[in-house]
Amino acid sequence: MNKGLMMAAVAVVCVLGAGSLQAAPAQEEKKAPEAVAAGKAIASGMKVKFDYTLTVDKEQVETTQGKQPLEYVHGKNMLIPGLEKELVGLTPGMAKTVIVKPEDGYGPVRPEALREFDKTKFPKDIVPQVGMVLEMQDPKGNPYPAMVKEIKDKVVVLDFNHPLAGKELKFDVKIVSVEPVVEAPAAPAVPVVPVTPDVKK
Repeated sequence: MNKGLMMAAVAVVCVLGAGSLQAAPAQEEKKAPEAVAAGKAIASGMKVKFDYTLTVDKEQVETTQGKQPLEYVHGKNMLIPGLEKELVGLTPGMAKTVIVKPEDGYGPVRPEALREFDKTKFPKDIVPQVGMVLEMQDPKGNPYPAMVKEIKDKVVVLDFNHPLAGKELKFDVKIVSVEPVVEAPAAPAVPVVPVTPDVKK
């Protein structure tokens, strides 16, 4: 699910609703504006690491517990937009829970995203089964997933909706670190020295 979060855009836009801070000391909240000024809080251009747990329908879908924190650069559209917005001003150690409504998440389930494909178009080594996720390609060769929704007599119905479309999402987030992005110094320009050919007369 890291890919889901990093989907910028993986092209899915998710706007998160307002959440509440969990166990965040009042002193940290009061110091947040000062922390932003001092470069210690999440703001544009900061490299952030955070842990998260995603819960859907009261079931845990994804978590970074026991794994590496998710890392991104704030303001670079590397995260779902709504989640990125809710992280602004948080400092290391702070936690937050955000509830995402379907219309502000991966959108509603779209009936037009269900497509029928003739069974004869599937490779012989693939036997479609309901719930199976297949990797399809667009005309440009870019891969994207589709889930087998239904199998009829001569066709297979594929669902191109995002797996979390129509779902309410709960993100429990805890900030691990916030630091400025250190950009590598630009390579020095190499002077071009014109060379005059040695012409013998």
